[in-house]
Amino acid sequence: MDRNEILHLEDKCRHIRRLIIDEIGKLGVGHVGGSLSTVEGLVVLYYKVMNIDPKNPKMQGRDRFVLSKGHAGPALYAVLADKGYFDVSELDTLNKPETNLPSHCDMLKTPGIDMTAGSLGQGISCAVGMAKASKIKKDNAYIYSMVGDGECQEGQVWEAAMLAAHNKLNNLIAFTDNNRMQIDGPTGEILGVDPIEDKWKAFGWNVFSIDGHSIEAIYSAIIEAKKSTDKPTMIVLNTIKGKGVSFIEAMGAANHSMPVSEEQRIKALEELK
Repeated sequence: MDRNEILHLEDKCRHIRRLIIDEIGKLGVGHVGGSLSTVEGLVVLYYKVMNIDPKNPKMQGRDRFVLSKGHAGPALYAVLADKGYFDVSELDTLNKPETNLPSHCDMLKTPGIDMTAGSLGQGISCAVGMAKASKIKKDNAYIYSMVGDGECQEGQVWEAAMLAAHNKLNNLIAFTDNNRMQIDGPTGEILGVDPIEDKWKAFGWNVFSIDGHSIEAIYSAIIEAKKSTDKPTMIVLNTIKGKGVSFIEAMGAANHSMPVSEEQRIKALEELK
């Protein structure tokens, strides 16, 4: 990836963060922190890596993405709208009555959502099933998923991890949004998951641990992951909860789900210019 492309994708990340702040700010409350921390991973996938077609969301053989940490839906909605799956104006309806954009992703409501998520641990399990199905169909699709570090406290995550390795699902590439915060506080104080890299390795996965806000590092890790012939891959994204807006970053775990005043919305948008 050349420098100009990296700069372009970094600009896209700022744009996506502005959309996230705007959609949550207009609602007045939402999952800000964990949405902002996922942006670089989503941008690399949707603007550089995945075989998808916004004009044909159900295209056979397409790559799929499962946001297992479904509360970060506002980030994925911003990307899907910007990609043209639906009109950007719909972002203003986030989590409002009759919306197609509920707080947590719903495949029955939103074009481009490949799997409903929200009950932590279930998304990665579905991604494993989708990767196995792709192997059976021999459609050459890659299945991508993103879990939260707090989500990795769920036993179901590790059941899925074990099954994926047993089935040698090298077409499954997952990410951990390792921002070290969850709804109740620092992950290490609630129920530590470190060393998270060693855990995934022990379950039979390829593992990369990288700067989760580096476009180049994320893309390079995905390219390396695709070289695997017999293992799924976990890419640990070391991120900052609330990334991109200084006063939101400073709130720590309090930014997990937070009210956003009009003043804060404007302040955040100014910072993201």
